[in-house]
Amino acid sequence: MEQFFKVKEHGSTVKIEVMAGITTFMAMAYILMVNAGMFANLEGVSYNAVYIATALSAVIGTFLMAFLANLPLGLASGMGLNAFFVYTACFTFGLSYANALVLVLLDGIVFTILTVTGIRARLFSAIPDCVRKAIPAGIGLFIAFLGLQNAGIVVNDPSTCVNLASFNVLNGNATWATIMPRLVTIAAVIIIAVMTYKKVKGSVLWGILGGTVLYYVLGITVPGFYNGFTENLSFNPFSAFGAWANESFLKVFTDGFNFSGYLANHSTADLVLIIATTALAFCMVDMFDTLGTLYGACSRGDMLDKDGNVPNFEKAMLSDAIATCAGAICGTSTVTTFVESSSGVAEGGRTGLSAFTTGVLFFIAMFLSPVAALIPSSATAAALIYVGVLMMGGVTKIDWNDISVAVPSFLTIAFMAFTYNISYGIAFGMISYIFIMLFTGRAKEIKAFAWLIAVLFTLMFFLTH
Repeated sequence: MEQFFKVKEHGSTVKIEVMAGITTFMAMAYILMVNAGMFANLEGVSYNAVYIATALSAVIGTFLMAFLANLPLGLASGMGLNAFFVYTACFTFGLSYANALVLVLLDGIVFTILTVTGIRARLFSAIPDCVRKAIPAGIGLFIAFLGLQNAGIVVNDPSTCVNLASFNVLNGNATWATIMPRLVTIAAVIIIAVMTYKKVKGSVLWGILGGTVLYYVLGITVPGFYNGFTENLSFNPFSAFGAWANESFLKVFTDGFNFSGYLANHSTADLVLIIATTALAFCMVDMFDTLGTLYGACSRGDMLDKDGNVPNFEKAMLSDAIATCAGAICGTSTVTTFVESSSGVAEGGRTGLSAFTTGVLFFIAMFLSPVAALIPSSATAAALIYVGVLMMGGVTKIDWNDISVAVPSFLTIAFMAFTYNISYGIAFGMISYIFIMLFTGRAKEIKAFAWLIAVLFTLMFFLTH
């Protein structure tokens, strides 16, 4: 292993690489529970099925990064992209779980072609810098909003659309049974924040586990909380594999291309535009996520070459693209390089041996699904909120004093959260940028692909929404 990954050549040791891989896994492991919990809201797929799909695709993607690119980075179903899959492609647009997997597969195929031909980097450069910098922050705000809703802290309100849930037990509008899970979420967020401040490795995972323990301890104080609890327990780890085989594996091929459910309420033209624009949104978000993580993590580990480029860049991008295709076949949303890999890089990880270690741990985690199923949504919601906090950090890179930058950036962020849709944020950011450049005499700064992307989004609004 030392010779294959050239550990000594990179100034590291096997021990350092293994510890770095463990650190990366601990920072990423929350995705197994969060992703499964999010997809469990969809019809036709269960928590256990998506848990296995998430773990297996993480194993494949991380091993690809280890053996193909020799970089210490972990891959799994990306936060934000999974929200886009569930809440936008399925709930908002009306596509089925299998239909949306087709879009993920298209994303992976397109990225593989673009990477092999070298076009992917050129496409990225066509997106205005202000929109690129705003996308992670917008996704972060959207994810945090989802977490607050999953925790029951933010609820629907007929007069204001959304509002803070009631914590008032005096007038009968709230009970301890409804308040307790919300308090668990708040406590878990604080646990994660404190542990991160104290530089505890895997603080997100420990926060989820701590919130879970608190949830079941406080459950003793809720009448009827444990009624039927033991009857629903199943510690057969292989049952999850059965659910995965029946509900997720190869569904993209067996059911994905059947759009009859969507066409029952929409026209063929609607379907074509939805496929084109949604696949575009998947590609754009995945592209920004991967490129940003590659540069950010490698920069933090002082791994960039003398020209400031990521080592084995094309192989890393190809690993990401192939992993996305594998994820669609397994039954989960876009697989991407995780920013949490920076924690392993900070621990000294410099080679693929670190990623290999992370992949092995994801493989072991596949057999722990019965334990993971005990984790309540109030605990995983804390992870969503905290990841939102991390992703909001990108706003500091935006020049808010330049109005031609501030407006597209703000609209990108605001529309993602306020319209419950990531692609709408990208659309309004791109369209506003083009109009501002056009009417301020800077049309020459707009790149050709930027015009094309804006036109596609405009068609989506006028013809499908």
